[in-house]
This record gives sequence, structure tokens and C-alpha cells, in this order.
Amino acid sequence: MNNTLKLLHHHTSVRSYTNQPLTEEQREAIFKAANQTSSFSLLQAVSIIRITDPDLRRKVMQLSMNQPYIEEAAEFWIFCSDFHRNHQIAPEVDLEYIEFLLIGSFDAGLMAQNALTAAESMGLGGVFIGAVRSNINELSDILNLPKYVIPLAGLCIGYPSGNKPELKPRLPESMVLHENQYQTQTLDKLKLAAYDKTMLQYYENRPVSAPFTVKKVKGWSDHIRDHLQRSIQPQMMDYLHKQGYAKK
Repeated sequence: MNNTLKLLHHHTSVRSYTNQPLTEEQREAIFKAANQTSSFSLLQAVSIIRITDPDLRRKVMQLSMNQPYIEEAAEFWIFCSDFHRNHQIAPEVDLEYIEFLLIGSFDAGLMAQNALTAAESMGLGGVFIGAVRSNINELSDILNLPKYVIPLAGLCIGYPSGNKPELKPRLPESMVLHENQYQTQTLDKLKLAAYDKTMLQYYENRPVSAPFTVKKVKGWSDHIRDHLQRSIQPQMMDYLHKQGYAKK
């Protein structure tokens, strides 16, 4: 197995960092890795906002469910779907179709993952922050986001403090990988029960001191039932329309 595969196979989210800053060479290398990511038809509909001002970083943290590692990490970047730049080039094009939102979202996800992989290749760690969308209107105001720009995910990057967390178990290949057609048969309850048991064991062994975590021992099915409800953002459609997206 080559080093790239080893790196990808051993990814874990890091939520505790030392105060050691990144060098400018490291930051530039991570950005270049992100910026060279595949882009749909080279539309390059993504912008990254690097938060360096301490007061602004604190405000972003407060709007993102007060997750302390947003302040502690050496770097905090916010990945945005951005058709504002494209709109200035081609203002006659109607960008209200949902396809543009899908393009920008997919490209932003690819760039964010490349940035994290690049950071991990240097011995750094990171964690994605989906909670930047929790108060998305307020966040957009303090970041001065124009029409056709929406923040999708934050990324903490820094030197891990202590040992990296254990690998979090993932669904087995048989439940994720489909061949030729989507397999619509009823969910295999035996496989699901086995995965639930695996996740129960993982959470039982998870350190209580892990930052911003509560030791809630539960299987994956219970996690899904809880988290789907908590993930609902009733204001999101109005926000997307305000930003010029998904009207058609």
C-alpha cells in the first residue's frame, strides 16, 4: 500500500490543537492542493475565506455552536460556493437554477477534502465544521458575502495536541457500494445490527475528555434518528433564495 492510500485509510477528525502556527510554505502548499482540485467544466465556482482576525474568529465560533477548536486551530478556512465571480463575467446568464448550487457545492466539497488531505500529509490534523451553516444569515453578514456566495463548511487545520483519535468505524462496503444499479432491497437488518454494535463499542471506548463531545453511547441507527431531526434548517430555503440560488 502506498503512502497516499495509507493517509486516506487512516483519516480521523482532530479537535485538539497545539498553539504552533503553520509556516507560510505550509499554508501555500495546502492552498495549492485545494486550488488544483478538479472543477466542473473549469467554472471554479468556489472561494475560500481564511479567518485570521482573532475577534472575527471568535464571532464565527459563537455562530458555529461555540466549538472551541475553531479558535484554537492554527488555521480556519471557510469554503464557499461562489458564482459571484462568474456572474460578473457573464451577467446575462440566469443563475437561479438549482444546478448551479449543486455545481458549487460539489466543487467546494472536493476542494475542502483536498485541503485536509494535503494538511494531513504534513503531519497536521483537521476537522470540518458544518455548523457554519447554523446561523448562516448572521455569518454571511459578518463575512460580507455578496449574492451568489454561500458558506458551506469550515475547516480547522493545525498540529494535533496529543495522540490522534482512533479510527471511527464506517459502514461496510456491502452497504455502500452498488454495482450497475441501485440496490433497493430492504436494508439488511443483520448487517445494520452488526454495525450498530461496532459503533456502540467505539463510543464506549471514546475518551470522555474529547473536546466538545458528550459521551453518549449509542449505535449508528440511534445517531441517525437523533441527528436527522437536529440537522433541519427551516431558514435555509429563504437564505438560498436571498443569495440568488435554487429558485428554479
